[in-house]
Amino acid sequence: MITSTRRVSPDKSEVRIAFSLNDASDVKDVEDLSQTFPDLEQRLQPVPPCVSLRESVQVYKEHCRMAREFHQVKHEISVLEEHKRKLLAEMVEDEKVAVEIARLKEEFRRLTEENRNLVTVHNERAQELERLCLTGGTGPDSS
Repeated sequence: MITSTRRVSPDKSEVRIAFSLNDASDVKDVEDLSQTFPDLEQRLQPVPPCVSLRESVQVYKEHCRMAREFHQVKHEISVLEEHKRKLLAEMVEDEKVAVEIARLKEEFRRLTEENRNLVTVHNERAQELERLCLTGGTGPDSS
């Protein structure tokens, strides 16, 4: 283990750096160093680690994990946006159906009222005809 302590300037605190050239346990399971993430801008791509520094390897692994997580979240967002688009289309269609239902209800109400009026007029005319037939039979057909 190599440890180095330095003071960058008199007014700054000491900086301690420690690393080991022998402990390569983190290096063995470093992911493929050529791994790229197409969803990330070039400037955000994980930079391959300095394999002799455990902290560099850890930072690289964490960066790769976050890049994978970013990809997963981006995919989930696109799936949810597609679902939202479908729901909005369904909502528009449902609104059209609701307008058509309201129009049909109004037409049904109007036609029912017209039918009631026609039945009333028919009944009145039938009664009037019956009354005329009973009172004298002097209709246009009786001559």
